[in-house]
Amino acid sequence: MINETEVRGMPLNQKLRIMEIIWDDLCQHSEAVDSPDWHRKELEATESRRQAGLEEPIDWDEAKKTLLSR
Repeated sequence: MINETEVRGMPLNQKLRIMEIIWDDLCQHSEAVDSPDWHRKELEATESRRQAGLEEPIDWDEAKKTLLSR
């Protein structure tokens, strides 16, 4: 088991990789996770902006590259 101090000492790329692993695992059990109401509202708002041409989706790998380069 990894502790909080070890996590805080990790480089950013390692933390992001662990988050990806956790996210992938959660997605395998998504039926057991109830999304909060605010999340549904945010998704609806994002979709409205996309349909209005105010927001464009981007590839997940490209999004990660952009975030990691910051």
